[in-house]
Amino acid sequence: MNKRLSPWNLGATLYMPATRDDIADAVMLGKIPGLRSLVICLEDAVSEADIPVALANLGRLLQELNECRCAQGNQDWPLVFIRPRNTEMGKWLTEQYDLSAIDGFVLPKFTLNSLPIWWRFMGGTHLCMMPTLETEDVFDVVQMRELATTLINHPCHERIIALRIGGNDLMNVVSLRRPRDLTLYDSPMGYVIKMLVSVFSPRDFALTAPVCEHIDDHEVMARELALDMAHGLVGKTAIHPCQIDIIEQALMVTQGEYSDALRILNSTQAVFKSQGAMCEPATHRRWAAGVLERARVYGLVNDQNDDGIRLLPVTQHN
Repeated sequence: MNKRLSPWNLGATLYMPATRDDIADAVMLGKIPGLRSLVICLEDAVSEADIPVALANLGRLLQELNECRCAQGNQDWPLVFIRPRNTEMGKWLTEQYDLSAIDGFVLPKFTLNSLPIWWRFMGGTHLCMMPTLETEDVFDVVQMRELATTLINHPCHERIIALRIGGNDLMNVVSLRRPRDLTLYDSPMGYVIKMLVSVFSPRDFALTAPVCEHIDDHEVMARELALDMAHGLVGKTAIHPCQIDIIEQALMVTQGEYSDALRILNSTQAVFKSQGAMCEPATHRRWAAGVLERARVYGLVNDQNDDGIRLLPVTQHN
């Protein structure tokens, strides 16, 4: 997987229905400030009756993207993914359209049983995969361990940029909706996220955070983002451009985190004290490497005025 497809480059992943006619401007002209990745959705965001319109619109969009990519390249574009409605549509898309300008597919309702179906038609393409964990079996730690073990030993492993946690679908499984004044971590999703992190993160799979559907309540979203970061999640689904900057700010690294990470990766001491806390390079090294990678992409928070400081690539010493 090339460096462009690092999970840290996802940031706020904006979902846009395939029926929209302004997606080309968002991709090629940078009309949405700060956008690092977007998903052209053919699943939940598009009604069954609108599928023909959405597919026709997607066909025109792909032609525009392919022409622009051939003429100018796509290094300045956000990452672009398509979310097919199901495996049948995914197969049809790979057969009918030139997907050269697309970075990958978001795989809805992903399960162990659907893996061989997706891989059958994606294996021979360049497309990376972002499976979405959003079905009933996600609540079962045994099934998640089996899925993680299978994925790590499957040829698709190198093509998985991240696993997406489908919060709303999982809440629907237990007949719930997030309360307006609470974070997802105050609901059964708190258990699910913790369990998924404990199962997949030790196997080096990146996980992204579910959407906060309360678009205008930035206070709840900020609290939720702090917990997303505490759980090591690498990005968050966005459903409105106004959420992008809030997510970007949460992904920035504090001066203290950055300082500790540098000392941990460069220290010859087994244990040392920093900012009133113990630092132990033997057990904090992976955390520190992740902090420096986040800092490289998102920069540092200026504790004095909350403005971001962007960084040049950091040299790490082993």
